[in-house]
Amino acid sequence: MSLYEEVGGQPFFERLVDAFYDALESDATVRPMYPEDLSEAKLHMVLFLSQYWGGPPSYMEQRGHPRLRMRHAPFRITKKARDGWLAAMNAALASVRGELNDEQFAEMESYFSMAAQQLRNV
Repeated sequence: MSLYEEVGGQPFFERLVDAFYDALESDATVRPMYPEDLSEAKLHMVLFLSQYWGGPPSYMEQRGHPRLRMRHAPFRITKKARDGWLAAMNAALASVRGELNDEQFAEMESYFSMAAQQLRNV
């Protein structure tokens, strides 16, 4: 069974992404990198995370290969921006902690830490 299935599918990732963007609202470094209306960004992130963790390939069908480094290249992702993004994601993970077992939590935490570091480009 995939992590996507274990956590209950797309609704879990919708809660995680909503919590992430709620936490990001107060970050003066990272929030300006996103459009004012977050609807599309939220949808893309939900679809990406769902697919990454074993859900349907909706992200690929709608947007093609994720190419995360290329999609993030236009943004100056400094150490401060990386840390702000990761703090928001860690807050989001903490908000859904009760829905995850220790292994699932550690796997997600590790992935987000690695991804944040990989996307740093300054």
